[in-house]
Amino acid sequence: MSLESLYQELILDHSKARDGYGLADDEAPTATSHQHNPVCGDDITLRVRLSADGGAVRDVTWEGSGCSISQASASMLTGLVDGMPRAEASALIDGFRTALRSRGTVPLDEETFGDAAALSGVSKYTARVKCAMLAWVALEDALARA
Repeated sequence: MSLESLYQELILDHSKARDGYGLADDEAPTATSHQHNPVCGDDITLRVRLSADGGAVRDVTWEGSGCSISQASASMLTGLVDGMPRAEASALIDGFRTALRSRGTVPLDEETFGDAAALSGVSKYTARVKCAMLAWVALEDALARA
């Protein structure tokens, strides 16, 4: 089995067994962001809860519908940033955006991005980049609102 096949399988697995799926209650401190991809109809509503001091992501939950890439990306993001310092989460979003806009020239590091590194290949398909970015943009927006 090729690495590309393994990555495709990982994306399909995450799109079916979605980590963090189901919005948590609206207890403070929290922020919610809804993002829509008009190109393919993906929708993500993401809620982030921060630590009491606001310096760390306590947890991320989400609901949404759409293609397997958008759903898998949201699932992968959720598992990756839970418990992460807020500044580190913001830097992670920036690195993900850079890699996905690179058209395949900047791969996602597996040690840094975990399962989300499987989305590196998406960067070669500009029409799919927004699908993969949707949850990450929602987290960025929610962090800015929090």
